[in-house]
Amino acid sequence: MTVIQKKAVNPIAHLSAEDIEIIGKELDAIRDRVLADRGERDARYIRKVVKTQRTLEMSSRAVLLFSLFPPAWIVGTAGLTVAKILENMEIGHNVLHGQWDWMRDPKIHSTTWEWDHVSPADQWKQSHNELHHRYTNVVGKDNDLGYGIMRVDEDQPWHPMHLGQPLWNLLNAAFFEYGIAAYDMELGDHLKQRNLKDPKFRAKARAVGRKIRRQVLKDYVVHPLLSGPSFLTTLAATFTANLLRNVWSHSVIMCGHFPNGVETFEKTSIEGETRGEWYLRQMLGSANISGSPLLHIMTGNLSYQIEHHLFPDLPSNRYQEIAPQVRALFDRYGLHYTTGPLPKQVASAWWKVIRLSLPNRNDSRQPVAPAALASSGTA
Repeated sequence: MTVIQKKAVNPIAHLSAEDIEIIGKELDAIRDRVLADRGERDARYIRKVVKTQRTLEMSSRAVLLFSLFPPAWIVGTAGLTVAKILENMEIGHNVLHGQWDWMRDPKIHSTTWEWDHVSPADQWKQSHNELHHRYTNVVGKDNDLGYGIMRVDEDQPWHPMHLGQPLWNLLNAAFFEYGIAAYDMELGDHLKQRNLKDPKFRAKARAVGRKIRRQVLKDYVVHPLLSGPSFLTTLAATFTANLLRNVWSHSVIMCGHFPNGVETFEKTSIEGETRGEWYLRQMLGSANISGSPLLHIMTGNLSYQIEHHLFPDLPSNRYQEIAPQVRALFDRYGLHYTTGPLPKQVASAWWKVIRLSLPNRNDSRQPVAPAALASSGTA
């Protein structure tokens, strides 16, 4: 059954169990068509993006050799920022999802790719691919909801510490890659349980430590030293590029599951969940960002978060192509397709962070009944 957290209006009350399974079959058909059509144009796309990113990064670092001069600093910093965003979003995130494994190219494969990020790829794949995508927006199961540091739903108990969550979220945005690394190795849970000597945790912590050392050495030692007299300005440029990349990534990802209109679910949602119900949870628990083709590439096509959560292993360049088909399915079954421009979605997500940092205004809401029960589909 699909159980949404308490709401005044149940957005799926009109759906029967049969409706939900038909939705699942229609989405399976969309996925199968893309799988059958994957080919050379998709391979050309990802190889072009990888080549563009690497060329941009190398040329930007070359320009930063002369970063004592303000124009060179601005151009080099801007280029390095874009290169880092491309690597993390359109390349790293999607390669690690296995979207390009079908090419059997060892250079662009989820088992061999190590991204420009302090979180080791294997740890990220476990926490993101296996947990977040399985338990999408299930409160108490999906730790991506608030990353374990924020209250994300009115049904969660409020504590005075939640007053600080706008600040925690701001700090998390600035140092997002470090926050993700801590989250991936479950640092918060081990601190709460005072279980830092656990062998599995210690192994993860050592792996993160090695990755941080490599990243710091590359970004803040080797490349600045190569700049000679421009050491300090190159150091500042690299720090700025990492900061902007972190804030951008955090904003895009927060827009995917936190704006107004996105639903959260009770733990009972995954008990005996059918494929159709899993699809429905992805549809209601995700939100898109509208914009230009450039914006979609810079978000790693996570601007099509709904389509990504429905089909996380499809090539990212296909999301824009199938989005009208997915939206038509929403419309046909009376479901709300949550989307909007980036500023609107960011503002909506931040407003929820601020609102949920405060106690509930009232507790008059009633539980919403399951969407799929027996053959009648009624509560």
